[in-house]
Amino acid sequence: MPHRSDNSIALGMWWMFLTGLCFVGVTITVRYVGTGVPAAEAAFIRYLIGTLLLLPVFLQGYSRFRSTGAVQVMLWRGIAHGFGVILWFYAMAHIPIAEVTALGYLTPVVVTVLAVIFLGEVVQMRRILAVVAGFVGVLIIVRPGFSEISIGQLAQLATTPLFAVSLILAKKLSDHVEPLLIVASLSLVCTLTLLPIALLNWVQPTASELALLSFTAILATLGHYTMTRAFMYAPIGALQPVSFLQLVWATLAGIVLFGEPVDQFVLIGGTILVGSAGYIAHRESVIARRQKVEDAKSHEASVQKPHE
Repeated sequence: MPHRSDNSIALGMWWMFLTGLCFVGVTITVRYVGTGVPAAEAAFIRYLIGTLLLLPVFLQGYSRFRSTGAVQVMLWRGIAHGFGVILWFYAMAHIPIAEVTALGYLTPVVVTVLAVIFLGEVVQMRRILAVVAGFVGVLIIVRPGFSEISIGQLAQLATTPLFAVSLILAKKLSDHVEPLLIVASLSLVCTLTLLPIALLNWVQPTASELALLSFTAILATLGHYTMTRAFMYAPIGALQPVSFLQLVWATLAGIVLFGEPVDQFVLIGGTILVGSAGYIAHRESVIARRQKVEDAKSHEASVQKPHE
């Protein structure tokens, strides 16, 4: 792993900047596809193309993957992520890009809750308050009781626990498996998960729709790669402010490309969600550094003990 100097952190932020552009590009292309292709079918085509791109990586590394005993984790992660992607594709076709992006920042907040339930992590009061703030941000965006909650909003909110489970399982996999192999395995399992659902309501896509979904797969695969590179150079806490620029790019894309109006409630709620997710990421970074120091001290003590 590269040494994390000031220069390497700057490189990490640059890689994360590219990641944000890639993922906003994904949202734009999916929005152009619209409702012409059913959500499950569009997601299947995207992941099928991604699988073809990454298949050599998976075939080369599967023996190492299998030896870690992580295959079952990989399967459950792919299933959860696959259903989350269906809902995300549906939301992208029915609500503004900025709203989808803002509500997406609820995922790291829910990850904090699930980490307590499934990983036994202890959460301090400051992070509990950050979680509460995140849910307040969602209420501001959705405004239940003041405006009708759309099915697109419900679909995007439903992606949150599914993507959160995917992230939790990815965290477990990252202890034993290299990042690119994790991405390749996710793409393969998502493709297999989505196939039967896509076939239930298959609509022959046009050439332009296939081209857009192919471009989506390329951008998404590239985004996962650049994100992996960013994590190699800098801690997550240092990268979060750059990743939050996605909300800015998404808002601008909605205005310029699709004529979507600026919703002040989405901006206010999104800002609260960004702040909540950013604080959680900062605390994760602090805890990780503290654990690294403690591990180093423990290792040093174990090395010195035989000489005492």
